[in-house]
Amino acid sequence: MEQPSAAAASRPPSFTSQTNALLRKNLIFQKRNRKGTIRLIIVPIYLCVILSVIQRVINNELDKPKYRCGCKCVDVNGTGSCQNVCGIQYSTLDQAASCPIPNPPKWPALVQVPLPEYRAVQDSSGLFTGLSDESCRKSQTCPASVPFTGANRTLSTSVMQNLFTSSPLSNLSDYTSISSLLLGTDVPGTSTGFIEPAFTSDRPLYVLQPQCISADSVTVPVTIGAVNAQKEIKCLQGLPLWRNSSATINKETFKGYRKGKTAEGINEIAIAYDFQDSNEKHFNVLALYNSTYQNVSYVPMPFGLLRISRSLNAVSNAYIQFLQGSSVKMLLDFTKEMPKQATRLTFDFSAVAGPLFFEWIVALLFPVMLTYLVYEKQHKLRTMMKMHGLGDGPYWIIYYMYFLILSTVYLILFVIFGSIIGLNFFKINDYSIQFVFFFSFINLQIVLSFLTATFFSKVNTAQAIAYLYIFGSGLMAGSLIRNFIEGGKFPRHWITVLEIIPAFSLYRGLYELGQYASRASETGNPGMRWSDLNDHTNGMRDVLIIIILEWLVLLPVAYYLDHASSVGHRPSSLSVLKRLLKKDPTRRRITVNGVADNDVQIEMEKPDISQERETVIQVLQQQSSSYAVVCDGLKKLYYGRDGNPDKFAVKGVSLALPNGECLGILGPNGAGKSSFISMMIGFVKPTSGNAFVQGFSIQNDMEKIYNSMGVCPQNDMLWETLTGREHLQFYGRLKSLSGSSLDIAVEESLRSVNLLHGGAADKQVKKYSGGMKRRLSVAISLIGDAKVVYMDEPSTGLDPASRKSLWNAVKQAKQDRAIILTTHSMEEAEALCDRLCIMVDGSLQCIGRPKELIARYGGYYVLTMTTTPEFEQDVENLVRKLSPSARKVYHLSGTQKYELPKQDTRIADVFMAVENFKKRVEVQAWGLADTTMEDVFVKVAKGAQSSEELS
Repeated sequence: MEQPSAAAASRPPSFTSQTNALLRKNLIFQKRNRKGTIRLIIVPIYLCVILSVIQRVINNELDKPKYRCGCKCVDVNGTGSCQNVCGIQYSTLDQAASCPIPNPPKWPALVQVPLPEYRAVQDSSGLFTGLSDESCRKSQTCPASVPFTGANRTLSTSVMQNLFTSSPLSNLSDYTSISSLLLGTDVPGTSTGFIEPAFTSDRPLYVLQPQCISADSVTVPVTIGAVNAQKEIKCLQGLPLWRNSSATINKETFKGYRKGKTAEGINEIAIAYDFQDSNEKHFNVLALYNSTYQNVSYVPMPFGLLRISRSLNAVSNAYIQFLQGSSVKMLLDFTKEMPKQATRLTFDFSAVAGPLFFEWIVALLFPVMLTYLVYEKQHKLRTMMKMHGLGDGPYWIIYYMYFLILSTVYLILFVIFGSIIGLNFFKINDYSIQFVFFFSFINLQIVLSFLTATFFSKVNTAQAIAYLYIFGSGLMAGSLIRNFIEGGKFPRHWITVLEIIPAFSLYRGLYELGQYASRASETGNPGMRWSDLNDHTNGMRDVLIIIILEWLVLLPVAYYLDHASSVGHRPSSLSVLKRLLKKDPTRRRITVNGVADNDVQIEMEKPDISQERETVIQVLQQQSSSYAVVCDGLKKLYYGRDGNPDKFAVKGVSLALPNGECLGILGPNGAGKSSFISMMIGFVKPTSGNAFVQGFSIQNDMEKIYNSMGVCPQNDMLWETLTGREHLQFYGRLKSLSGSSLDIAVEESLRSVNLLHGGAADKQVKKYSGGMKRRLSVAISLIGDAKVVYMDEPSTGLDPASRKSLWNAVKQAKQDRAIILTTHSMEEAEALCDRLCIMVDGSLQCIGRPKELIARYGGYYVLTMTTTPEFEQDVENLVRKLSPSARKVYHLSGTQKYELPKQDTRIADVFMAVENFKKRVEVQAWGLADTTMEDVFVKVAKGAQSSEELS
């Protein structure tokens, strides 16, 4: 395989070359996955269409005569011919809201008083003095208490004495004569002044006076606009009560609410005043009232505020009379709403229901990004890229930018299409606010994806939890945030604390946009603008601050955890938590055959193993540069779980591998071969010992080792949608290859592993057979100028022709690099490896060149003979004559196999004896063979296992 010059390829890949390689690979990957990407992007468009259809259905329903201002054919001129006249007087309750009101009615100003059964009475606490006994509630004669306080008690008391005036109710002839009195009602108000419910209700009105007689009431005619009725007016005693502080008044005002006798609480106090520092020259008063009464925070303008104007006018009148006498008055004659134009009844469905659906649409990107990251983690693709030199910086830049571009396009199309089809949620609110909000959140969501990916190793698990999170958190946010905000009872700072959860902050921002869009639809005002963020009731500013701060905090945390878990031997996020929760298992003393780990001794170590260990010691002392790999007492222990004992996978392996040599590692299944390779390539961390690759330690310098390392793992780590050529181009660029050097290296690699025939190089890997994938994995490990290559059973699943081609490629590649290869094929080991070592139960049993091992462990011939069963004893007698120390190793149905020591046996004697034997006995078949590598392997493995069982 032709390689580029060492000067060009030996230097580590630059940041630019890594970024370029990953970018090109991702562009190809996304090109193949474009259908899925398009489907993802058009999901919000589908939702916008659905919302638009629902909105049109609602608009069509609201356009029906049922909701349009009512009309009637009226004889206007008295000619008998009617004229169609529209107005609120001809409308039902459903129609009235859309009618014009050019001349709103004038309503007498009222003060809110409690219902008779809820007015304040004396309780056992003794804190609120001066109140009536509780028995007055049964007779409904309890007065309306009016607590007051101030710095100057004398002045405050004098003013309060002027608050209520005495006037016989019999003097009232109609409602126009009561504006000089303090008139009240126990009927809740509304958020609009077009209709005063106190005059349409059958409840009486009250005149607050210092004293009342039991039957003090009068009925007066009421004519206001279209209202013509008889209204009962009763006397209600107003009871001013001095309190020492406004804190006491607050407790008294909210006492009834805290009792919770109704769903909304009750109101026991009519009004309260705090005169503060008022004196004869300075009037400063606060009107105190219970704003939670009847959930007034649910309406844009609490009805309690509409009743406060009369209370303030009354106390101002009382102060003026205190200064100027009872003849001076400043009357509040009436209250009147602003004229109203004809309106169309509207309901913005997207603004009301949109926040929850829009949250799901935005959060839908989270499981998509998480799946992408966990997929590469599950299939070890991230680790494979890292082992070929890809750093964390380029990986984060490319994937972060890809996710950012995908999310930005996704949401821009969402907003644009929503605006085009007329959703007020998008087209009314300032687009720059929407962009900043969405852009900030998608950056936070990308960081959360990287952070969350460190805790998952399976795509299915990650997807399931991600979807449960986005739908569950969306429902929780929609329920809690809306209720907390609209209820007005949950502290604002605790709402801000909840918004630290990303799903809650996303919902709060969408909720605010929806509220402004809804109000704009009703009032015609513009939607949210930047100046609105200064409004203390607008939570968008807090949301933006929280999202940006979270992004700044979680970005370095996510990068660190991702870096820590990107390679197997580093501690994962979960392992760190586990170590904090329980005792660190690495502190346990490890014993093998009763000997502590620190004192493990290898009993009866073979001379070749001892010699290799001495070579390692010399190389480490001399720091020889001619050795590519040096392993010094490498050990790997897997701790037992659920009562199982600890298991040593690798026990003190010491090896010295010079440049240009291929070392083969043989062993039965479970011998520790793959564990050894996994430690060398950074999959797992050694329990103890160390290894040096090109002078760098696998314990501390894996980042530097990756630049000069090639790996063919036991399991193929490939992208299903990339072709073989694209795989090699990507990994070639990671090895600093470019231009013609890259093209030549890719072509030679494909040719060497027989992937150029039949267009296999340009087929997607998902169409490859298992053998083709193995060949591609070998080609990936050899491309570039990797100084050390690890191959874990590279020829598994290959046909004989492909195997021979693969061997030729490895033979050519090992001329200028060191190769460590594990295999179960003795033929492959003899063909490729300069030296072989046999590993059994984690320990090296022998090491040397194939011929040396055969000579050392194969000093015998193998004689095989097949006869009829009755001549088996004759065959054994023949063998004993040839070699008394011969050993029978196989016997079945007349076929016997014997090992004949070479020092006792001459081949000519064997042939002569067999020929003479054939004259007397019918021999069906026979053969004499020298020892093979397979025989050596079986003998060493069985011998080691027997020794292990005896020990």
